[in-house]
Order: sequence, then C-alpha cells, then structure tokens
Amino acid sequence: MRRKLLLLLETGVVLAGLLMGASAWKIHSALVQPLNITQEQLLDVPKGTTPTRTLYRLEANGVIKDAFWLRVYWRFNLARQPLHSGEYRIQPGMTVEGLIDLWKRGEMVQYSLTLVEGWSFRQVRAALAREEKLEHSLDGLSDSQVMDKLGHTGIFPEGRFFPDTYRYVRGMSDVEVLKTAYDRLDEVLAKEWEKRAADTPYTEPYQALIMASLVEKETGVPQERGQIAGVFVRRMAMGMLLQTDPTVIYGLGDRYSGKLTRAHLRESTPYNTYMNAGLPPTPISMVGREAIHAALNPVDGNSLYFVARGDGTHVFSDDLDAHNNAVKEFQIKRRADYRSSPAPATAPEMPPIQAEQNGMQEAKSSQEQAPIPAASPNTAPEGLPQVPTQDPAPAPETPEPDASAPKSPQ
Repeated sequence: MRRKLLLLLETGVVLAGLLMGASAWKIHSALVQPLNITQEQLLDVPKGTTPTRTLYRLEANGVIKDAFWLRVYWRFNLARQPLHSGEYRIQPGMTVEGLIDLWKRGEMVQYSLTLVEGWSFRQVRAALAREEKLEHSLDGLSDSQVMDKLGHTGIFPEGRFFPDTYRYVRGMSDVEVLKTAYDRLDEVLAKEWEKRAADTPYTEPYQALIMASLVEKETGVPQERGQIAGVFVRRMAMGMLLQTDPTVIYGLGDRYSGKLTRAHLRESTPYNTYMNAGLPPTPISMVGREAIHAALNPVDGNSLYFVARGDGTHVFSDDLDAHNNAVKEFQIKRRADYRSSPAPATAPEMPPIQAEQNGMQEAKSSQEQAPIPAASPNTAPEGLPQVPTQDPAPAPETPEPDASAPKSPQ
C-alpha cells in the first residue's frame, strides 16, 4: 500500500512537472511571438482598461494569439504592475514581450500643447478645444465655472496660467493641463516675488502679475522689458496715468476690430488706463517669467515715455517734448515695413494691427508672436470684473505741439 502511494505521488510530481514545463513553453511562445501587424500603429489603452481585457482585445483583432497564456504570465509575474492608460506605438517585428515592456515602462505616446505669452484666457480655451487627444470636459462652461472645476472659485482666470509647452497623453483631460499651468504660474510668481527689488511699489504678487501683463503686451524685445516696467512704475509714483493701449483694447473685448480710436480712449471701462489711475483690475494676458521678472525689477532711469521705432524696438524719452519729436520721426513718417514688435523667427510675418489714435503706435498683438486660435464656439465670453470708479490721476498739462502726437507713454 505504501509503495502504491509513493508511486502515485511520484507520478503526480512528474505530471505536475510536465504540466509546468508545458505551461512555461506556452507562455514563452506567447511572449516571443511577433505582433501580427504590417505597419506602425497606435494601440489605445483607455482609462480603466485591465491587462486581461487589452490582451483579449488584441487577440480578437488578430494582432496576437494565446491571450490566455499571456494573462497567466501577467497574473503571476506582474500582478502589481499598473497598465497606464494612453497610446502605445507598436511596430512590425515587435514581439508581445516588447509590447509588455512598453507597458511596464509606461512609455506612452506623448503630445504637446504650447500656451504662448500674451494669449488671453479665451485663446487658451480655444487651443485646448482643438487638441483632439485631450478629454474635453470644459465645453459649454463659463470661465467662472471652469475656475470652479479647477478648485479656484472666485479667481478671475485672465493671466493665471503660465505660458509653456505642456506634454500629455491620450485620455488626459483639459482640466489636468490647466491645473498644471495654474500651479506653474503660482510657482514662478512666488520665486520671482522672493527676488524682487526692494523698492517695487506692489503690496502683493498679484499686482506684479498685472504689471507683467502690461509689459508682456507692450514689447517682445527681451532687453526692453525692464525699461518698459520702469516707465510704468515711475508714472505711478508721479501720479501720472499709465495710458497704455493694450489695456484699452482688452477692455473693449469683442468690440475691438483692429483699430483704436479717440472714442475708445474716452470710453469708461475698468481697463481704460487713459481714464483710470493705477493698474487695471486684473492681468490682460498670460505672462512669461521674463515679464514677471521685469515687473518686479524695473530698470532705473528718468524716462516717462516710449514710442516704437518700427523695427520692434522703442525710443525712450524723459519728457514730452522729446517724446513728441520721436513720435514725428518714427510714427508720423513711419516706414512701409513698420512693425511695433519683432517679426517671428520661424513663422511668416503677419500684418500688424493698425491703430489711428492720433498717429499712435500699433498695439502690440500676440498674433505677431504666434498663431492665435479662434475662440471656442462653445465658450460664451463673460463680462469683465466690475471695480469701483477711480478718479483719473493728474496727467501732464503740457499742450501737444502736433495734433497727431500721442498722449500715451508709447
């Protein structure tokens, strides 16, 4: 009896060994099999999809065989390995083992979205809406509802996102990208605030962010940002109006058609710095680190005015007479190739925005820096924030010697 038991035990061990060997062989064969594809493909792994479901889907599509054995392999060898959602690039000649290595490394296909300095929040939303690989959850929401969804209820969105190139994988949401950009702006602003000049006139970082947006919209020349900030800071210290065209344009919203008129400059909006003293109530665009740094470290000097030369740079003047002379030279007798900001380095030159405010310079537009997407058709623009009416600060009473000379510092 004892011999029979030993014989049965030995037989069971042998059969188990044979079974294990056969299973190992089947698993090995399943792993080394090449994917049955003839050209490069993108394998989409949606959120919540399990390895088992993905393997059986590949088998159903004729890409692999023996999904059962591959499932067994994953269960006993990679049970704690997550399968990240996204797209995986598979190519002819790749084996199943190579595909599993991609899954283990989380090597998904990445896409990029670039948010550009000077863009408005509406343009940011339009750019997000055009990204087909993103999961869209903001369509039809107002700007305030978008901020609610980001967890920043009551925050006005303009200028609160950092311009940069953001990478994402298929299945990520537009909310995730915006959260990253929002947090990045907070991080950059906080670091630059710590390094601010001791005599900057701001009581909080948000004021510096507003100033940075004015600098961003006024010049695309890096070395001039600090000078532009210096002009604005000195004007504020003297009680002069900032008189910067981009704020007026922003306050007009959709009513701005490319030409700034005298009537626009007299129109009362919270953003009209020809009418209201001090900074506008919010930023007017996204800003880069360089503009933030310039706002927090304005260049010392005596200049109170600047006017565009037409090649992207500006002439800075200490008094109104010198400024008016510069206006006559560079604005009234402007060249045929006049530009208010530098031509893009890689993109074809776009026609500058025309302006007719007393022969003033053309407003610096973000179109001259990067292509601007059209506004999202599902995005209804909201009204600008309301602020208490401010009495205009005293402006220089020096009469203008020429009817076409501008009143602004530009």
